[in-house]
Amino acid sequence: MASFSIQKRKRSSGEYSYRCAIVVKKGGEIIHRETKTFRKKELARTFGVRRVNEIDLNGLKINKSVTIGTLLNNYFENADLWNKTGRTKRYVIKMLMDSDISKILSNELRTSDLIEHCKNRRAAGAGPATIYHDIAYLRSVMKKANPVWNIDANYKIFEDAVPVLIEMGLVGKSQKRTRRPTENELDRLRDGLKKRMSYRSNGVVRIPFIDILDFSILTCMRIGEVCALRWDDLNEEHKTIVVRDRKDPRKKTGNHMIVPLLAGSFDILMSQPRTSDLVFPYNSRSVTAGFQLVRNDLEIDDLRYHDLRREGASRLFEKGYSIEEVAQVTGHRNLNILWQVYTQLFPHKLHDKFA
Repeated sequence: MASFSIQKRKRSSGEYSYRCAIVVKKGGEIIHRETKTFRKKELARTFGVRRVNEIDLNGLKINKSVTIGTLLNNYFENADLWNKTGRTKRYVIKMLMDSDISKILSNELRTSDLIEHCKNRRAAGAGPATIYHDIAYLRSVMKKANPVWNIDANYKIFEDAVPVLIEMGLVGKSQKRTRRPTENELDRLRDGLKKRMSYRSNGVVRIPFIDILDFSILTCMRIGEVCALRWDDLNEEHKTIVVRDRKDPRKKTGNHMIVPLLAGSFDILMSQPRTSDLVFPYNSRSVTAGFQLVRNDLEIDDLRYHDLRREGASRLFEKGYSIEEVAQVTGHRNLNILWQVYTQLFPHKLHDKFA
């Protein structure tokens, strides 16, 4: 027997959406679920009535085909899957839901459809590495279609399509970044951030941009890790702190790591007021936005906040730390990635080491 219910949900924009959940039971046990979200409650109710009548009249077809947009919406509505995705994957999936490829049936996707999507994205200014995310995340969702929702989806098409997309130059891996800030650029950034900190704003918490910038370099931490540090995790005697849930492609949570607070990073941390459970109780996006505004005003080209992590790692190598020791600071499990991606030594520094 089929039935439906409607749930009202508040979006991040403040608007409300209405999710219609269809449930089919047999012998008192649930044998099928499906959901669809609408902007208006009446549309959700109309869909629920129509879908229940359809199932009662024709029976439940366990394996069915739906549009890719519906499949992505199912993924979006499944909290057990959606809550584990990163910010990039969330953005890409929402973008795919609004693209032309979302209108294609999940079991009729062809290589030519993927080629057309990639060409459209390239025409809009996306690079091969960015477009590759579209393909990888779409494949990930389609692979879950049958085991999770009993939906037919020919995800195996990607095995044939990806080599063709690579050969055509439509998708590819991101280029290794080697950008490091010069001392002159860092001095200018500190001056610019100091001026920004001096602006008076009504009721707005002033972010200690310079402390956070220097701390980020000295600890090689991501800005999200810096803004999540807790006073309870600090060991003042050993001058170490626990960095919780460090990024790891193989494991999303529980990657806690004790990190040494080298050089002046311990003093910077200890100088922060203990007004919160967090050492730096600020939104990481606000910190990054302030950095970007100052950087743009100074016309410093092609410098990202994440480049400070590479700067910190390279400084440690230049000071003579081994790759294993640097990994204790950066948190890298793969030492090859640490060496290839996060190390960009200035050749002239070798003179200092010889001396």
